[in-house]
Amino acid sequence: MLPVEPCHSVSLLRILNNLALRPAPPRPPRQPFQLSDDQDEVNQNYLADEEEEAEEEARVMVVPDLEEEEEEEEEKEEDEKEEEESHSQETDSAWWRKLQIVNEYLWDPEKRMSLARTGQSWSLILVIYFFFYASLAAVITLCMYTLFLTISPYMPTFTERVKPPGVMIRPFAHSLNFNFNVSEPDTWQHYVISLNGFLQGYNDSLQEEMNVDCPPGQYFIQDGDEDEDKKACQFKRSFLKNCSGLEDPTFGYSTGQPCILLKMNRIVGFRPERGDPVKVSCKVQRGDENDIRSINYYPESASFDLRYYPYYGKLTHVNYTSPLVAMHFTDVVKNQAVPVQCQLKGKGIINDVINDRFVGRVIFTLNIET
Repeated sequence: MLPVEPCHSVSLLRILNNLALRPAPPRPPRQPFQLSDDQDEVNQNYLADEEEEAEEEARVMVVPDLEEEEEEEEEKEEDEKEEEESHSQETDSAWWRKLQIVNEYLWDPEKRMSLARTGQSWSLILVIYFFFYASLAAVITLCMYTLFLTISPYMPTFTERVKPPGVMIRPFAHSLNFNFNVSEPDTWQHYVISLNGFLQGYNDSLQEEMNVDCPPGQYFIQDGDEDEDKKACQFKRSFLKNCSGLEDPTFGYSTGQPCILLKMNRIVGFRPERGDPVKVSCKVQRGDENDIRSINYYPESASFDLRYYPYYGKLTHVNYTSPLVAMHFTDVVKNQAVPVQCQLKGKGIINDVINDRFVGRVIFTLNIET
């Protein structure tokens, strides 16, 4: 390699400095870049392809999101089903455990116990209760036997609070209202049937066969033991005359003159006070007294004769026939309701009890239509 001379190196440096200090020539202005038509079409096609690719990528992104949502819903449904199945299994298992507990309570095969007791315990309990209830039954039986020894089956022991006799009437009428039309037999025929049935036991032939003819106007007192059978006085159907059904089979209902029978309830040992028979009196309860202008009584005394008293009870006074008083309403105003009150009259008879209209009296209504 040849050595460089110093003079030449100095001159070279100067030239380089001059060049560096010299201003650079101005650059011409940059012209806008213009594409040709072919290049423009290519760019548009490129942009369109990019848009299609972006849409496809968006579709690809959406589809997995939908699939993920469907999978999540299916997972939720499966979880719910599993929870329901587990809940039902838990419920079934709970019921099964309860059933097992009940079965074990009824019978435990391991401990050989029933209802939490062994056979020996049950036997002891049954024996104890048997003797307890047997003793209780024996005590009650003894008390009842002792009580019945002090009570007579033929005569009441305590009669201080026996009420005065009550009364009843026949024929039977609903609500004690006698409503009928004289020209229509169907409206009063059931009254006739009721009276005929009631008076069968009062037929003359039957009374003559079963009972005795007693003298009127005095008590028929029968001495002897209380368990002896007592005789009864006759009360014949013929005593009722026009209301007996023998002379008029319709008891006056076909002519608008009805018969109504009244009897006192039986009271063991009852006797009318002072030896005066109990009488019957009927009148209009409220309203015009002239609505009932005429009443015939049978027997004519309108009373219960003393010979039918006292009554000795159904065990010994078997054939006893209660005496009757018949009221024959021969002249009653027609085509209107007439309230009637029939009272018992006698010493010691109470007939003004407000809350009991059958003690010593009876109230009914007559409505006879023509």
